[in-house]
Amino acid sequence: MRAQKSADLFAPDAPQRTAQAVPLAPVPPHRSAAPAAAPPARCAELWLGVRVLADAEQPHAAQKILPALRRLATLAQRLTPRVALAPPDGLLLEVKGSLHLFGGADGLRGEMDAACAHCGLRGTLALAPTPLAALSAARAGRPLVVLDSAQLIGRLSPLPLTALRWPPGLLDRLACIGVRTIGQALRLPRAGFAHRFGAAQLKDLDRLTGHASDPRERFEGRMRFRRRRELSFELASRTALLGELGPLLGELERFLAARQCGVLTLECRLWHRGRPPSRTVLRLAAPLADAARLAQLLGERLGTLSLPAPVHACELRSGLPVPRGLSSGELWQPGEHGGSAAAGSLELIERLRARLGSEAVHGLACVQDHRPEAAWGATEPGACPGEGSGACRGVASRPLWLLPSPRRLTERGRLPRYRGGLRLASEPERIETGGWDGAEVARDYYIGLDTHGRRLWLFRERNPPHHWYLHGVFG
Repeated sequence: MRAQKSADLFAPDAPQRTAQAVPLAPVPPHRSAAPAAAPPARCAELWLGVRVLADAEQPHAAQKILPALRRLATLAQRLTPRVALAPPDGLLLEVKGSLHLFGGADGLRGEMDAACAHCGLRGTLALAPTPLAALSAARAGRPLVVLDSAQLIGRLSPLPLTALRWPPGLLDRLACIGVRTIGQALRLPRAGFAHRFGAAQLKDLDRLTGHASDPRERFEGRMRFRRRRELSFELASRTALLGELGPLLGELERFLAARQCGVLTLECRLWHRGRPPSRTVLRLAAPLADAARLAQLLGERLGTLSLPAPVHACELRSGLPVPRGLSSGELWQPGEHGGSAAAGSLELIERLRARLGSEAVHGLACVQDHRPEAAWGATEPGACPGEGSGACRGVASRPLWLLPSPRRLTERGRLPRYRGGLRLASEPERIETGGWDGAEVARDYYIGLDTHGRRLWLFRERNPPHHWYLHGVFG
């Protein structure tokens, strides 16, 4: 009865036959479940599939896989930005552009093996042109390496259908007609396969062979760093506490290096028994990711902290990572042949803020306001949000030294006097603004010269009684 074609099993009116498993007869190519179009010879993408194996000896090992998988995905972002989770035990990396950076397929697999070992995991790796093919091979325990799309179907054919994670009932029905491998499923007629076993499974076969798109959601790691360390015994020495914070700072450095970022704020919390935690915040002048430098600045902050009780746990919390500019060092030393001292200035600012507090050191920036007393504001050191704005134009005609409040001058013949008579040396600059916030001004500003030739910045009220005031002194 083997002359009866297997296609009858897929006819709409044919009864279900599950009594015996009969090997399928070959079917013509035009009736194959695989698409008729041949895959391209060169793959546009190359995916690395990873299956993480649970350690059966550890209690609750299955529940620990997903958090470990997320840690592994974070480390894998060092190899490629396109990383996707495939729960409950899979990970996918698009590595076509990373092959030449890590010494080819073998070097890339070695890097991924090292990342798995760092996370305390065991995994099976496979490389294939489609994500589902790489993941299926890894789940089947086959270390497959397929770099050419023309070889994909032939290399996938021996893999068992269990690697696709289809429902067990569906796999049993396929086994009853002798279909247990991916190659056997690909040889079945497409219309009959979709009718008997579902269009979703046929779509899986198309995604497997690259004839249907298979978009994967990109994994986004945790944006902020947060780690807590329980101490073996309580500590009250700041030097010993800084030593215990060292491993946490090393983790922070690796966390930032994987993202090529730095931090501008770092919070340290020290936990006591029966007391609220002590808290100190380190604010930086520029994005920083160096653990040694952070430890040095954090030691300065701990030196000013008063501990109410011994510490039994410590915790680090970072602000949002900020992209940091990677630049080479200066050829000349600061002050030598015009060498820049910018890096040294930032180090000085950070050390001062660590010792004196972040509120004691700040920068200055222009503010878009025509009133001189309101045209500047405090900002983070190194930042100047008002630079290039309209409020900063013409500052050469204004003094850098302003009096805390304008000083009223005496007059003679309607002309101002300050330690003698003053001579006006400029045309008036009229400022009328501030009506929206209750601090309205209406002034005419002049540059005045005293008897010693010093340049003063004066203004005369436009509203009665038209008094004269001294507002600033030019250098």
